[in-house]
Amino acid sequence: MAVSPVAVHLVLVLTAATLFYAALTDLREYRIRNELILVLVGLFLVHAVLSGSWVGIYWNLGSALVVFLVALYFYSKKMMGGGDMKILTVAFLWVGVDCALPLAILMLMFVIIHTIVAKLGWMEVERVDGHMRIPFAPSVAAALVGTFMLGCIEGRPMIPSYRTSVDTGSGSGTCVQLSRIIAAASCNPVRKFLPSLS
Repeated sequence: MAVSPVAVHLVLVLTAATLFYAALTDLREYRIRNELILVLVGLFLVHAVLSGSWVGIYWNLGSALVVFLVALYFYSKKMMGGGDMKILTVAFLWVGVDCALPLAILMLMFVIIHTIVAKLGWMEVERVDGHMRIPFAPSVAAALVGTFMLGCIEGRPMIPSYRTSVDTGSGSGTCVQLSRIIAAASCNPVRKFLPSLS
């Protein structure tokens, strides 16, 4: 049972602030402290209880486990840092299966932008064995906050929705919130096709 929308949104704001701090730490030090990861996990649990989404928490845990195992493989091949592995796992813990696609799309966009900025020399990067080392936390943090703002986590967008008038034939227009349509279409692909599991 959901408690208060204000309390739920406050948890999301605190999570966004923690993500921002983790991104800044990763940009400066190329590491993410375990304390920040634990805070993000704790905020997820608080959010799950306050929003009532704890009943489907197994989807979140499952997606986080899958991402952790894939990231662990890349970490073992020295293709990903330990902090990147941790924050990526926490991001998928937050979004679960329902919002994994929007998170992945946003992450890809931010990684591309981050890489271009680094290649143009507009930010400092480390060089290891002739290769650029780019911190991944800023892209993951921006993508997760973007997922929050799309409303995928709550089912309601936190950003103002764009409205358009649709003629219903009666002469009066009906407002359609485009951001809700986007969030609904992209955030529930699994439950749409597996209604018996939701």
